[in-house]
Amino acid sequence: MELRIEQIGTGEREEILIRCHEVTDQVREIAAFIKSRQGSLSGTAEQKQYEIAVADLCYIESVDGRTFLYTSNRVYESAYRIYELEEMLKSKHFLRISKAMLVNLMKIQSIQPAFNGRFTANLRSGEKIIISRSYVKALKAALKGE
Repeated sequence: MELRIEQIGTGEREEILIRCHEVTDQVREIAAFIKSRQGSLSGTAEQKQYEIAVADLCYIESVDGRTFLYTSNRVYESAYRIYELEEMLKSKHFLRISKAMLVNLMKIQSIQPAFNGRFTANLRSGEKIIISRSYVKALKAALKGE
C-alpha cells in the first residue's frame, strides 16, 4: 500500500481519500482510526442517517426538546441531548454560549457587542448567533486560551 500526502491551499477543503481494490479489515481499521482522531457525530436529515465530521459543525442548538447540528450548508437532527454533546465535545473547541446552544470556536470569524450585555458571534458560514450575557465571560476566556 502506498501513502501519499498532498498539501493544498488554505481555501480548499481538506479530505482523506482511501483508494483500494477491496474494502478489507485493514482499510476499515484505517478509516476507523481517522474518524476517531477527527471525531464524528450521527445525524439525520431527510430521513437518512449521516456521519458528520465534528470539524464541519458550526453550532448545535436545542429547540423544543430536539437537538440540531448545523454545518455551513445543512442541518441535521441528533438523538443526543445538548448537555451530552457539550460533554462529548469539550476537548474539540466547543463551548456553551446559551442555555440551548453550543458553538464551534474554530468557526467564529468575529464577535461584537449587542444589547443588554449580550454579544453576537459572526460565523465563517455567514450566520450570526447570539451569546447570552451569562456565557460571555467563559467565551472570552476560551478565546484567550485560558
